[in-house]
Amino acid sequence: MTDRIDPQQLRTFCARVLTALGVPDDDGALVADSLVQADLWGHQSHGVLRLPWYAARLRSGAMRAVTEPVVLSDTGALLLLDGRDGIGQVLADRARSLATERARAHGVGVVGVRNSNHFGTAMWFTRRAARDGFVAVLTTNASPAMAPWGGREKVLGTNPWSIAAPAPDGRVVAVDIANTAVARGKIYLAQSRGEAIPEGWALTADGAPTTDPAEGVLGVILPMAGHKGYAITFLMDVLSGALTGSAVGTGVHGPYEAGVRSGCGHLFLALDPAAFGDPAGYEERVRQLVDEVRSVPLAQGFDEVFLPGEVEDRAEAAALAAGGIALAEGSLAELRELAGTTGVPLGPLR
Repeated sequence: MTDRIDPQQLRTFCARVLTALGVPDDDGALVADSLVQADLWGHQSHGVLRLPWYAARLRSGAMRAVTEPVVLSDTGALLLLDGRDGIGQVLADRARSLATERARAHGVGVVGVRNSNHFGTAMWFTRRAARDGFVAVLTTNASPAMAPWGGREKVLGTNPWSIAAPAPDGRVVAVDIANTAVARGKIYLAQSRGEAIPEGWALTADGAPTTDPAEGVLGVILPMAGHKGYAITFLMDVLSGALTGSAVGTGVHGPYEAGVRSGCGHLFLALDPAAFGDPAGYEERVRQLVDEVRSVPLAQGFDEVFLPGEVEDRAEAAALAAGGIALAEGSLAELRELAGTTGVPLGPLR
């Protein structure tokens, strides 16, 4: 790892790179914050590592710099947007805003998005909705990375999803997972760091187990929990792609494919606890759940029980206390190259 870089400095750099490529200021700031926040949470596979990929897609025109979605359907509680190849983070945040707006009016808000792009860390959007008082679910599909259970050819994406909910005392509980043994970005991160990957993450293109991240990228990422991960991935493709009118399976393309339209889709669901008629009771029941989880005897080798999302909160606090984000040398080299091609200075490290 390298020396540390101030998060605000990194946000400013990312935002200025994006605006230099034609992205509006507010959209650039939104994308930058989502990437840097992923790094702060300890998920560098979805952090600024992705910025050069986005830049290449913007330059090729596969992803539009100006995001201008249109409404295809509006039933009141449910909307469908055509993202028209706009920036994934901007479209996902538009879906969040619209879903929570409709949930205030109807108790539930559902927004589907077609023709979008990679949106980074799903938790960034569901946590925002939860802080506003809503239970939120976000799904997306992704380019092929996983073989169906029993097969050896990748046709399904990691298809991640996130759920976040308000918790007592202003807290949020949240989960954000891919349905593979590991997010594909973590294999790219290992490749960037020159590290081996653990056994059980991936197979080679020939179907053999591998610890080589380059082989894993070219091969197949294994599902989490065996057949269960495969089944969840399949249904996430139905929710995100088939239901919204987006691409599915091998029709979806990833952010590292510079010149190809993504075709991915998203589904954002927001629920207002007050619409269930007992908002105070909701909070009390979540508090009971938190207290019961906290109070269990610890298993061997564990010091405490974490709530969903608490690991990310701790990681952010630790990074800030340490003086900023420590980037992998490979990621830093790519950012410096991007700084040179866009004329945006990266700035000093600590």
